[in-house]
Amino acid sequence: MTATSEAPAAKPVRGRQLAALNPIEQLKAGHLPRRLVQLYLGLLLYGGSMGLMVQGNLGLDPWDVLHSGLTKHVDLSFGTVAIVVSFVVLLAWIPLRQWPGVGTISNAIVIGLAVDLTIALVDRPDQLWLRIVFMVAGIVVNALAGALYIGAQLGPGPRDGMMTGLVRRTGKSVRLVRTSIEVTVLAVGWLLGGVVGIGTVAYALAIGPLVHILLPLFTVKLKTEAAAN
Repeated sequence: MTATSEAPAAKPVRGRQLAALNPIEQLKAGHLPRRLVQLYLGLLLYGGSMGLMVQGNLGLDPWDVLHSGLTKHVDLSFGTVAIVVSFVVLLAWIPLRQWPGVGTISNAIVIGLAVDLTIALVDRPDQLWLRIVFMVAGIVVNALAGALYIGAQLGPGPRDGMMTGLVRRTGKSVRLVRTSIEVTVLAVGWLLGGVVGIGTVAYALAIGPLVHILLPLFTVKLKTEAAAN
């Protein structure tokens, strides 16, 4: 799904594939109305899930630990910080020779707006049980949202694109590159005062298996794949 002409071969996903297409090919691959609806629904839900975890205040995923840490040092909202970080990460795409797709730019903007809206509309609960509900719901909805927007195949998010670009350029494994990035941003976020807790651990343990289950259900089969089959 990497937005570059040098992308690796498509990765099988239980009978469907995440196609390796450049941004123009992504738009021409068919089912565009459905894919756009799926993309933006996924991004809105993703921002909402982040907002739930922020308001649950039991720990965040590594990138959101960084975002929450930065909010303690700059006069910007959580969502605005997430947007700024997204575009900073996109700068790393330049030496990786990748081009952002519609989904990439939308990811950088829509998620930040959605998380700020969620934080504004949903109060932070005092009861521990309700905070746990927020945390669990945030993780589950996050996985669903990720499956929706990734499955739309309109370009990876800035952070995922940086990871896949580094994998392609360095030849290292996805596991090593992703772990290195997330440990780094988690450590920096924690040093800046970001929220680390049981939610951070729960997210790390649950998000992979959940996305693995949900992604095949929402991966749109593109015309290029149908022709290949």
